[in-house]
Amino acid sequence: MPDEMVSVREVFHLDSDLKVAAFREADEHVPEVDPAYRFNHDVTLAILAAFTRNRRMLLQGLHGTGKSTHIEQVAARLNWPCVRVNLDGHISRLDLVGRDTVVLKDGKQITEFQEGIVPWAIQRPVALILDEYDAGRPDVMFVIQRLLERDGKLTLLDQNRVLDVHPGFRLFATANTVGLGNLNGMYHGVQRLNHAQIDRWNIVAALNHPPAEDEIGIVLARVPELDHAAGRELVASMVAVAKLTRDGFRVGDLSTLMSPRTVITWAENIGIFGDAGKAFRLSFVNKCDEAEQPLIAEYFQRCFDRELEAPRTAGYLPAEPQPAAVFAAAAAG
Repeated sequence: MPDEMVSVREVFHLDSDLKVAAFREADEHVPEVDPAYRFNHDVTLAILAAFTRNRRMLLQGLHGTGKSTHIEQVAARLNWPCVRVNLDGHISRLDLVGRDTVVLKDGKQITEFQEGIVPWAIQRPVALILDEYDAGRPDVMFVIQRLLERDGKLTLLDQNRVLDVHPGFRLFATANTVGLGNLNGMYHGVQRLNHAQIDRWNIVAALNHPPAEDEIGIVLARVPELDHAAGRELVASMVAVAKLTRDGFRVGDLSTLMSPRTVITWAENIGIFGDAGKAFRLSFVNKCDEAEQPLIAEYFQRCFDRELEAPRTAGYLPAEPQPAAVFAAAAAG
């Protein structure tokens, strides 16, 4: 179990006098600390409450907002072991619970039960993150629903065993839609979840796109070559374009939007291709519906005060970039 209390103000640099439980030593399952990571105040406090008070937590938000990473970075600073499982359509109940497998022992083939990730995790002080929770198959949902009960015991019918949950086990999930299904056509494969499923989560929080100032800081932390006057101005224009795509998505003008992850990719690609417009097209525009691309080009023109060039028909092979010169040229337009 956690063996020390740490200050939220000192460890997470948040305006709070809270102290939370943590481990003194890290093991192999503790995520690496990203020193450049920026925490959302309210979401971080909710995650810390889930860790400290043993509350089951569901974190909702659009793609690219860093939901799973947020939980992992909190766990990293608490030295709390953490494991992620993506509940895509290929994950079945047997993958989570376990199955009989044929193994070789003493030169003989025998059938042996191999535990899945859920029995392994619940018997240890581990934070289990269920990614894409609303994309899980029905048989998987029933396994998870049992973990959300107050006693939280897991019954292995194939083994006639009932597993007690380790007091240090924590359960988190991330989702794009909070069980509402694919209402806007953006998340194919997600399921509508019944209220009984959602009601079993003790804490439900939402992680939205960060404010412009924070997003600029995130991009500069990931691409430090841009952390100079011209680079900061360039990133501010990029974040402004991203905001316009999100506003356009919100009112139905666009069918997709730029996530912070896409903005970071755009910044990295500027260092490869030497031009903000070319990198923008390759990082985001080409992912969009052709009918929407003129509007996206208009967003670019508004924020950069220049037209987005059409792609060349001849082949193009970028030369090896010189980061400082490339970013300076891109910033100058």
